[in-house]
Amino acid sequence: MPQSSQNQILRQETIRELLLSDSASTQKSLVEQLNKKGFAVTQSSVSRDLREIGAVKSNHGYSLISSEKVNSEVQNNVLGLIKNIQEVGTNLLVIKTAIGSAQQVALYLDNSDWSEIVGNIGGDDTVFTAVSNKTAQRTLQNKISYLASSSR
Repeated sequence: MPQSSQNQILRQETIRELLLSDSASTQKSLVEQLNKKGFAVTQSSVSRDLREIGAVKSNHGYSLISSEKVNSEVQNNVLGLIKNIQEVGTNLLVIKTAIGSAQQVALYLDNSDWSEIVGNIGGDDTVFTAVSNKTAQRTLQNKISYLASSSR
């Protein structure tokens, strides 16, 4: 494995540890803590690492979304960004979000491990969610609608 790949893996693992210990709430503080630990990083490399490890920003800083344990605050924040859900055809849901929030919602859905979801594409304020059939489409729409309304 090339040195830069090993460094990236170690750096991302360190970021995960910092996020899990709640010791970093901003990208700036992550950069400072990583620099203290000997990593030569910039805000842009930390931003890229956060995206790659599936971290999302909430009111209290960055959190990890995992399929084993979803932080309820992150769930509420992310699902609260959903404005409207519409069935299109038999295999697609179009989810409208707050401006600039679709990728966050798509990432949350990707990491949810819900069996109804085949895949998601997030733009700026729209998520396309592919499902396997009409039953999965209705089930997922009801699930997301319920969770989104209870997080407001």
